[in-house]
Amino acid sequence: MRTPPRFALVAGLTAVSALTLAGCSGSAPQTAGDGPSVVTTTTQVTDFTQRLLEGVDASITNLLGPGRSVHSFEATPADLAAIAAADAVVVSGAGLEEWLDDTLAAAGYTGPVIDASTGIELGGSHHHDHGTEDGHDHGGEDGHDHGTEGEDGHDHSTEGEDGHDHGAEATTPEPTAEASTGAEDDHDHEGTNPHIWTAPTNAERMVANIAEGLAALEGVDASTIEANAAGYTAKLAELDAWITENMAKVPVEKRLLVTNHDGLYYYDRAYDITFVGSVMPSWDDNAEPSAADIDALVAAIREHGVTAVFTETQLSPEAIERIGAETGATVYSGEDALYTDALGEAGSAGASYIGATAHNTNVLIEAWGATPSELPAGLVDA
Repeated sequence: MRTPPRFALVAGLTAVSALTLAGCSGSAPQTAGDGPSVVTTTTQVTDFTQRLLEGVDASITNLLGPGRSVHSFEATPADLAAIAAADAVVVSGAGLEEWLDDTLAAAGYTGPVIDASTGIELGGSHHHDHGTEDGHDHGGEDGHDHGTEGEDGHDHSTEGEDGHDHGAEATTPEPTAEASTGAEDDHDHEGTNPHIWTAPTNAERMVANIAEGLAALEGVDASTIEANAAGYTAKLAELDAWITENMAKVPVEKRLLVTNHDGLYYYDRAYDITFVGSVMPSWDDNAEPSAADIDALVAAIREHGVTAVFTETQLSPEAIERIGAETGATVYSGEDALYTDALGEAGSAGASYIGATAHNTNVLIEAWGATPSELPAGLVDA
């Protein structure tokens, strides 16, 4: 295939970089009940909340439906009405919902905000630099985020016994702080990557935080929530173990990731994956690349010998397809696209958090030349 002229490539990428799949607010209740009304933001947080409220008399209203990017959210009148009537709002936190404070204020909401990010160690940065010596930026002086670096050069700041970074803790986490009311921390996490759920051990912490907040609501059965949390957390731990086992089949030097945007930072950190770069120069999937950004990404792909690049389900594949055409890397899109900012429609591989994370793992491992084992039976359709 003829390599497109540089100006054509950049213009085309700029035009499509911010395109997301069509989506709509999910302001209709997802579960019905006469108990407390809970509003959730992202699809991942909605999934966690639904798992925790199974068997509990409560209703859930989600603001973001399948395939909907959190970065482009704008509240509708129906969303504001749902928030105004809510007994609690559950958020992913870590600064992800940059629109949160304004939206809550517009709805006149002053109730509890359950921040799922409490106690999770944040990292990464808003912008990445392809111009570092190794071709990618992990936040440290040498281009890597070492936290408290071990002798092998990897980040062991919160390392578990199995030798990989668990983000917060390797064991089932306990909440370390009460649910935020929304005003205390001002959601000030500027400069860190907010895609915390992508590492299953972080998801464990998120579930614990949400469970604590939900159990405090008047009219709910706290013992049921506690039991649901224990059961689901065990599944997340099993998912982490399965990913760790299968990632070991791929040599570390082959775990090279190029995506639309930097949406898998915590997954990368947990499983020793090198993030070579992304089309969009930040973790915000609304960002637009410059000519210099594209030049640097193409150079990094060639320098690292990247053979596979991955698009994301909530974004147009055209940008990655153009990069693939120029570099010769295989493009994974369509059914092989990765679930990052949003889960998929009902019936899709990514309809649940566990399903989406397993899908991503299978796609990556196969693209890197290994064969993943079957997902444990207890995690299928979980």
